[in-house]
Amino acid sequence: EIQLVESGGGLVQAGGSLRLSCAASGVNFDDYAIGCIRQAPGKAREGVSCLILRDRSTHSADFVKGRFTASTDNAANTVYLQMNSLKPEDTAVYYCALLHTCSGPTKSWGQGTQVTVSS
Repeated sequence: EIQLVESGGGLVQAGGSLRLSCAASGVNFDDYAIGCIRQAPGKAREGVSCLILRDRSTHSADFVKGRFTASTDNAANTVYLQMNSLKPEDTAVYYCALLHTCSGPTKSWGQGTQVTVSS
């Protein structure tokens, strides 16, 4: 059974930092990509970043470039999203997703973790 377990969300002031973790089990990690998708209240889901596990290349949305960095510990089957210079508009539930490629399809979802940035 494939499982994605997320952790690391919380409440932080604007300008602060958080690190999200997404730990995968039940899957051959190197065969996939891990995406981070967020959803703010009343808004559609939007892609934040995608990390291709085989070569560790990353793709990030323009609105997080220079602020968020995805990295991986393949030995631990875990992907991290370091989020710096957080803004109130980054407030959302953040989900990790196991993807066949960064274009999809999605194989599994994490449970989501709340990130709240106060002004």
